[in-house]
Amino acid sequence: MTIALCPGSFDPVTNGHINIFERSAKIFDHLIVAVFNNIRKESFFSIEERLELLRESTGYIKNITIDAFDGLLADYVKDKKAGIVVRGLRDQNDFFYETSQMLMLRRMAPNVESVYLMSEHRYSYVSSSAIRELVNFQGNIEGLVPICVEKAIKEKYARKND
Repeated sequence: MTIALCPGSFDPVTNGHINIFERSAKIFDHLIVAVFNNIRKESFFSIEERLELLRESTGYIKNITIDAFDGLLADYVKDKKAGIVVRGLRDQNDFFYETSQMLMLRRMAPNVESVYLMSEHRYSYVSSSAIRELVNFQGNIEGLVPICVEKAIKEKYARKND
């Protein structure tokens, strides 16, 4: 059984992420989507909220598990017995960033392979940070995130502005 792992902060999960999950789930026997807390970013949603939104957004994908981890990706990959780490790439900037991250992973977990999937063109400009910025300025995010995420974002901003 081939277990692949797709790590990310997913804050929030976008339709671009979902597309990568769907495509990965067709390639590998089992896909683990693993949420981590990115210490370089201030979180919009809590880990628990992100897990719930991911579960709701991917419930139709049968060979997927949603999980969270804290610590080194290399340790988590070994713990889950995943042989592959999947990363989505939107552009060459993502490629350069992900290459350095995966070289470090290769050093710590030499038996783990990295697989890059290019974003579909319609999602190549969509990022979690762009979604947060759009929402902050009351921009339209319809079609960029799953409906449950759009609803959760709007509810969070409504509570914030009360």
